[in-house]
Amino acid sequence: MPIKVLPAEVAAKIAAGEVVERPASVVKELVENAIDAGATEIKIEIRQGGIRLMRVIDNGCGIPGDEVELAFARHSTGKLESASDLARVSTLGFRGEALASIAAVARVTLVSRTAQESLGTQVKLENGTVVQRERKGCPQGTIVTVENLFHNVPARLKFLRRESTEAGHISQLVSRYAMAYPELRFSLLTDGRLAFQSTGSGKLCDVLVKVYGLEAARQMLPVESGNRERGTEGDQTPIRVHGYVSSPSLHRSNRRYLTFFVNRRWVQDRSLSYATIEAYHTLLPTGRYPIVVLNVDLDPAEVDVNVHPTKREVRFRRGNEVFAAVQKAVRRVLTEKAPLPTVTGRPHPVGPSAEGPSHWGQPRRLIGVGGERRPLGQLAMEVQRTAEDALTTPVTPQMRPKLPMLRVLGQLGQTYIIAEGPGGMYLIDQHTAHERVLYERFIAERAHKAVVSQQLLSPLPLELTPRQQAAMAEHLETLAELGFEIEPFGGETYLLRAVPAALEGGFSTTLRRGSGQSSGRGDIGQVVAEILDELAEGGTGETREEKALISVVCHSAVRAGQTLSLEEMRDLVRQLEETSLPHTCPHGRPTMIHLSAEQLAREFGRRR
Repeated sequence: MPIKVLPAEVAAKIAAGEVVERPASVVKELVENAIDAGATEIKIEIRQGGIRLMRVIDNGCGIPGDEVELAFARHSTGKLESASDLARVSTLGFRGEALASIAAVARVTLVSRTAQESLGTQVKLENGTVVQRERKGCPQGTIVTVENLFHNVPARLKFLRRESTEAGHISQLVSRYAMAYPELRFSLLTDGRLAFQSTGSGKLCDVLVKVYGLEAARQMLPVESGNRERGTEGDQTPIRVHGYVSSPSLHRSNRRYLTFFVNRRWVQDRSLSYATIEAYHTLLPTGRYPIVVLNVDLDPAEVDVNVHPTKREVRFRRGNEVFAAVQKAVRRVLTEKAPLPTVTGRPHPVGPSAEGPSHWGQPRRLIGVGGERRPLGQLAMEVQRTAEDALTTPVTPQMRPKLPMLRVLGQLGQTYIIAEGPGGMYLIDQHTAHERVLYERFIAERAHKAVVSQQLLSPLPLELTPRQQAAMAEHLETLAELGFEIEPFGGETYLLRAVPAALEGGFSTTLRRGSGQSSGRGDIGQVVAEILDELAEGGTGETREEKALISVVCHSAVRAGQTLSLEEMRDLVRQLEETSLPHTCPHGRPTMIHLSAEQLAREFGRRR
């Protein structure tokens, strides 16, 4: 086929496919234009998930009447003048493609007026061409109405999701820009119903209440790093990290609640997500993620925003320094400010309720933990959790969370240690508490290349699968650091000659010398097989090694159902007090629960 230049209409639709993916893409471009125009109030209205209609109204500076048509020309913008300006982009929009792309796949009506004009200008476009232009009275600012999105591109239209799904994407977008610009007042109307409205007070905490609810917002911790964070190369780079992160007691099942802004531009960046998740290391249960709203401010010359058609991705000139700044800022606030959740009780009226009626015809007292009200019989106490800062920032004695002075009273169900403290009663899970003790002991021994290893009286033969054999060959050094000594014996058989002392010793030895609960030979072989399976899983090498270490700790710790003497319980509590993060195990589960003296008094009717 001969080479020829595509018609302008075809080229416009191809370009629009890169910028306009769905209705939320249109709202994003129009909202960004409104913000760049200096608006203080932005109203968004959608119908049928934005497919039928999208309207964005702002009170910004407006577009002069003689420039309205030019605004829809491709690559027309007032935000750049030369190629050198691309190195320091300080506005949300800069390419001059948004309005042209939207007009190519929808019917667009724009009304705008500047402060210097007595009348505004209205233009209507179809297929990217102006079909009507007239002068019209209107307030200062701009109103852009987009109707029948993808009406001329049916292939794109049929791939859109349900109206409710598309509306959800728009709602998520608006809420995130409200968090990025809390000083602006955002309103979202969905099919005539007010779905979201921010206060415009300038306080991010007010927006968090609107987005996540009051109870979740109460558990958010403010992050405010210094205006200058030391980079990995020792240089002083102006990087400011500020926003909010959730207390470890507040978490979600997916990463969708991780929100990041770079110079107040909403971005999706894996390094920022990983840096934040690393700051919560060992503080959250497996598969759980925090709520994070963070903004990274830095020199525009240090970040390239011109790497993706939708501007969702950015590249940092010094990515390692940004990673370290975010990780340090989040770890610092988790270490220093993570509060101890309070436990409050309220009398519950007699009769049916969301929790069900009382079987005894008496008021049931509910206990609220982290904003959730539960019956006392189903109480799941929450504890203070703080973040481990061992990778980049050492935990000083002043920062280290300390347990109160506890007096051990006994054991409950051969699983929980009952202790009394100045704040009331504490129940300590002996397994998770011992996991924390062993985990920090292993970390310290590995750091000093001094992991205690125990030679077996007779080598233990292991039958390994090909996958396990490959993992062992690849991570032989890691296994040696953990205290294992394994050698091939022929075929699929290997000999286990030494294991970490924590796997072989008795429990009493654990508390006094650092070894663990006694394990049978079959149990030890199973532990080794599980560790090799962990190493064979995908992911970064550091993650696999961490899983292997936690697996060793889990199998070494005292089990639930094991009877402990009073002396052993005291030794365990004492060693837990010496750890840097005594309130959670390496998996992120709590090591203890707390019932205050005030709550006990209320439950026994001594105080109301």
